[in-house]
Amino acid sequence: MNDTTKNVELLKQAYDRWCDSKGESAEKWMDVVHENIQFGSLARGAPQVNFLRAYNNREALADYFAAIKADWEMIHFTVEEFVAEDDKVVMRGSMAWRNKHTGKKVETPKVDFWRFRDGKAVEFYEYYDTARVIAAASA
Repeated sequence: MNDTTKNVELLKQAYDRWCDSKGESAEKWMDVVHENIQFGSLARGAPQVNFLRAYNNREALADYFAAIKADWEMIHFTVEEFVAEDDKVVMRGSMAWRNKHTGKKVETPKVDFWRFRDGKAVEFYEYYDTARVIAAASA
C-alpha cells in the first residue's frame, strides 16, 4: 500500500469516527494531525464563529473541537468521495448542524483539503457555506 492510499485510509477511519460520534469525539483527528498542523477555515474567525480560524499546532487545535462540541449538535456529516494525489487528499461531502444556543440549523456542502508528511496531516483547510454557518450562529 503506497503513502497516498494510506493517507486516504487514515482519513476514512477518522471521518467514520467523527460521523459515528456525531461530532462528540475528536480523538481520532488529534491522532491524524501533526504536532505543527497548519489548520485553516473559510470563516477566518468571524465574530459569531471565532473558533473557525487558523491554528498552527495540535494543542491549540483542541479549542476548535471543544467549541464545536460546546456550541453545535451534528445532524449529519456525509462523506461522498476522496480524491488523492501524492501527499494531498481532498474530501467532498456535506454536513448539517444545529446551533445549541440559537436552535438554528445549517446544511452546507463541505470540502476539506489535507496535505500529509510521514503519515501525519501537516496542512488542512475547510471550505463550506460560511454565510449559512454564521447565520445559524447568530441570534
